Amino acid sequence: MHHTFPYVSHLRVYEPLDVFDDDQQLAILEQRARGRHETEVLERSDAVRRLVRAVSDPFPHSSTDLVRVLHYPDHQGSTRRLYCPNQLAVRASLAAESLGESIRGPLVDVLVPEVAREAHAARIDPDSFADSLARLHTRSATWGVPFGWFVLLHEDDHSEVVEDDGKVQTVRLAAPVTQCLERARAATASLALAAPELDLLDELDELTNWLEIFSEDAVLELDYGSVADLVFPDDSPSDVRLGIESLADGDMTGAAASYRRLANRWIPIRQLARAS
Repeated sequence: MHHTFPYVSHLRVYEPLDVFDDDQQLAILEQRARGRHETEVLERSDAVRRLVRAVSDPFPHSSTDLVRVLHYPDHQGSTRRLYCPNQLAVRASLAAESLGESIRGPLVDVLVPEVAREAHAARIDPDSFADSLARLHTRSATWGVPFGWFVLLHEDDHSEVVEDDGKVQTVRLAAPVTQCLERARAATASLALAAPELDLLDELDELTNWLEIFSEDAVLELDYGSVADLVFPDDSPSDVRLGIESLADGDMTGAAASYRRLANRWIPIRQLARAS
């Protein structure tokens, strides 16, 4: 299986069935038996179909939304099922809006024609759109994993390595949202005192505000995507943690060493964005 450009990584929140409304629960129950690999294949196939349409229109036309299922281990040694709705219609709207802000001129209308945007808006139910926007379960990043995500997930969290034909297809780390919030708040407190000018602080504030809207039983998953094959085994979570601890201790040499390791790992990947 070949990776696709750009490299895309995801941060997903999975919640128990009873958190969702009746319509969402019905959609989840229809899909809960499907395996994760099959879900990923379905999503990729759907994305390809949208890209190769005769008329430029990247938006989803189907009202059926994919749901991912996470089997997360509990303290009794069994697993519990948690669910993450794909919310593709909302995320496609946000992506188109972001594209319009980053690219000016006629190219935007070539990539996302006005008629396609209007048709997409007409297909969306305003109430469900507002609800999904308020509880967006997925964040995406291209060309590398943001360093703030490594504050939330640690290398010894529940993990899954997906390999195929000798290549790492993805690595997934998962931990309870309550634990991720504790980590984010502790890192924020340390950085606020030691390095208040760091952009990482703003990123952690945004992530904290996002995670606080979900239920206490929720689980957060970092899905590296195909970039995992370039970095696995990845020491980024421990490098970020050591960097923050070094800053808090006033150890600038240790902090610089941690950043250097992170930069050596991720800057070449981010440079691929300019090369492509």
